[in-house]
Amino acid sequence: MEKTKGNVDLLHGPILKSLIVFMIPVAVSNIFQQLYNAVDTAIVGNYLGESSLAAIGACAAVFEMMVGFSYSLGTGFSIVCGRSYGSQDEDTMKKSVAGSIVLGLLTCIVMTVLFLVIMKPLLVLIHTPAEIIDESYSYMFWIEIGLVVMFTYNLCSAMLRAIGNSIMPLVFLIISSLLNIFLDILFITSFHMGVAGAAIATVIAQGVSAVLCIIYMVKKTKILIPSRKHFQIDKDLYMDLAGQGFSMALMGSIVSIGSIILQSGINGLGTEIIAGHVSARKIYAICNLPFISMGMAVASFIAQNKGAGQGKRILKAMHAAYLYDVIAAALVTLILWPAAPVLVRWISGSSNPVIVNNGAKMLRIVGPFYAVLGILMQTRFALQGVGSKIMPLFSSVIELAGKIIFVWLLIPVFQYDAVVWCEPIIWCFMTAYLLFAFYRNSYVRSIRKEA
Repeated sequence: MEKTKGNVDLLHGPILKSLIVFMIPVAVSNIFQQLYNAVDTAIVGNYLGESSLAAIGACAAVFEMMVGFSYSLGTGFSIVCGRSYGSQDEDTMKKSVAGSIVLGLLTCIVMTVLFLVIMKPLLVLIHTPAEIIDESYSYMFWIEIGLVVMFTYNLCSAMLRAIGNSIMPLVFLIISSLLNIFLDILFITSFHMGVAGAAIATVIAQGVSAVLCIIYMVKKTKILIPSRKHFQIDKDLYMDLAGQGFSMALMGSIVSIGSIILQSGINGLGTEIIAGHVSARKIYAICNLPFISMGMAVASFIAQNKGAGQGKRILKAMHAAYLYDVIAAALVTLILWPAAPVLVRWISGSSNPVIVNNGAKMLRIVGPFYAVLGILMQTRFALQGVGSKIMPLFSSVIELAGKIIFVWLLIPVFQYDAVVWCEPIIWCFMTAYLLFAFYRNSYVRSIRKEA
């Protein structure tokens, strides 16, 4: 099969080195991806004030659900592509790309219509304060319109990663991130478009990254470009794609539904708490990236090595990833403890002590638990990579149930303290379950016996 210059060889050589070399561009790409919304938040907070900042914060969980859905769908599809690449089956790989395009675009069209219908009632349902609900809806309307654009970039970048190329999605994303900053400032400060301007800037910038990615794939990675014959429906392949893609997207959506429920509890605590939490949440999301990025590397690594029949490398990769999680979490914690208040002030554009102190509290408590979150992510991606669809999905049900319990029983009593401790406690339960599920998986048990 044709090899593309710049791909990382995940099938041979030192495992941890391969994972880290593959992961670094993914991590930087994810940083720039997060900067889309973080820059929106910072510019809105600094130029439009605390009320507009709270408007974006009130719908942050809904925004994350839409981003997570498109990202998870593309990643799930790419697992099938990665297996075909590992087994050197170019024809099946092109069919999997074609099937991903068909299933993904149809799904995004349906989801866009659905979100347009339910968004305003959803914002009411999660107790968005009346004084900011119109701004929240204005922001989310344009994000909804751009859902297909968001999915297109995520699918293209996921397919490139499936064949070991994590560099080029980063290059395109850097360009579009710089464009996003320019458009944010232009639309908000010069055109006075408010929070809608921030959303429109995000959609345009992501559209540029998607177009650049497609142009590169057509010119440089022809092994990923299907012809007309590859769009013929292969029932078994489409079932595999649907199983991987929709289970991962559903998993992400269940997690996001839990976050929306949690957001409803936060929204009831007032605009100052919302503003402080959303500011901390942007920093929290950036700190997540070393762990999410390693999970994406693990998913590509396992998909390729399973396709190539190299089970022993899969086990070694998991042990290496877990060690990485512990070290990375320690470093993140050392940064967050002293820097949290400064970071919250920078993101929020506010010196209000309620905003700064509550945001800093969240970051300092979450820091040490990043090790648990990292192991959770690597194991969940690994289960997807070995072909398990239900077990990772059930972990999201655990998270949803935990957040419901916190919102109904604990936040009314312990207020923001319950919000801060909610996710770290739930992560511990999820990680224990996922480790059990992974090492009891039939494929994993078989390769452990061989080892």
